[in-house]
Amino acid sequence: MGQGRLPARLGLACCLLLLLGGSGGLGSRGTPRGPWEEEQGPMAEGGPWGRARYEAVKKHLGAVGALSKQYWQYLACKVWQEGCKEEEEEESSRSPGWSLPVVGQDYLEILSAWYCSFGKCCKTGDCRIVNNITGLEADLNGQLHGQHLAKEVIVRAVQGFLQSPQPQKALVLSFHGWSGTGKNFVARMLASHLYQDGLKSECVRVFISLFHFPHHKYMDSYKAQLKKQISETVQLCKQSLFIFDEAEKLHFSLLDAIKPFMARYDNKGQVDSRRSIFLFLSNLGGNTINEVTLDFWRAGRAREEISMEFLEQQLRLELLEPAENGYARSHLLEENLIDFFVPFLPLEYHHVKLCARDAFLARGLPYTEAALDEVARMMVFVPKEEKLFSAQGCKSVSQRINYFLP
Repeated sequence: MGQGRLPARLGLACCLLLLLGGSGGLGSRGTPRGPWEEEQGPMAEGGPWGRARYEAVKKHLGAVGALSKQYWQYLACKVWQEGCKEEEEEESSRSPGWSLPVVGQDYLEILSAWYCSFGKCCKTGDCRIVNNITGLEADLNGQLHGQHLAKEVIVRAVQGFLQSPQPQKALVLSFHGWSGTGKNFVARMLASHLYQDGLKSECVRVFISLFHFPHHKYMDSYKAQLKKQISETVQLCKQSLFIFDEAEKLHFSLLDAIKPFMARYDNKGQVDSRRSIFLFLSNLGGNTINEVTLDFWRAGRAREEISMEFLEQQLRLELLEPAENGYARSHLLEENLIDFFVPFLPLEYHHVKLCARDAFLARGLPYTEAALDEVARMMVFVPKEEKLFSAQGCKSVSQRINYFLP
């Protein structure tokens, strides 16, 4: 047993003893009973308990000790994946119909879940995957403003992927839109609802183009490192999440290098990444998305009438235009490896007010409609004639409410 696990196991053992206390660990007056009683030797005939009572207690403690051993093996198997063989052997040697008391098993389920909430409890990070789609949908509806298309596509795509018993390939989503429209916000939200540790999970990797891959002359080294990190993460966690921010600035050779992880699994020596999710966040296509939204507004049509089919077609055309972006020069588009292009629409004045409201609530601060209006008026709106869309989306809104702090 590793030394690092010893303190944790001792603490867990104490909790186990407390949980089992109700089934024989305490005397009738709440006095602790334990192995130390046997070490003290037989009590005098004239002692407070007497020989007969001592022998009865000794026998009782032996039975409790045997049961406690079974509890401990059960718990060690569930939490550390150790002792499972011994547990199976014990199970097979028991008389038919014998099992741990149901109440005791319930206690152990609670205890193991509590222990795992503080850290990794198995050899992979899979034991801390939560996949809370209900919570994800609720937070998208309550906190992501002005993005009816993104909400619908993301929930449908992720839910369908997670419910598939054996997907043929990894799920690849590409988020597009102006800065501040919610792309990073949704990526963080996805991580927090799929994994208990969110972005800190061992199953989640975030790559920022100009930060992690700044120099083109080191591209061969970057490709080797990137493939190695993805392979190691997939082997550690069957369900992994990879987020690529500023994806339009990724060198096309990097996209082609990781293409096998996103392609259909052929079982020819490649790592099985079919349970992985790849997110690409890009400002690319933002102008097309904004033009379509503006045209709908000028025609007197609600932005909610914009359909995914119409906008995705326009977006794909822009991404295929010859340009200095990794999408156009890589093979992701021509091989149809991106499953969904997710458009993030430009945000209007009332959306910025909602973001300001959320920022006040996040800090536990009171707000008024006048305060929300004042925050929204601080933002720059475009085009010059209509002043319809926030040039920064909701970015910097949380900083601007500092003006209202006492």
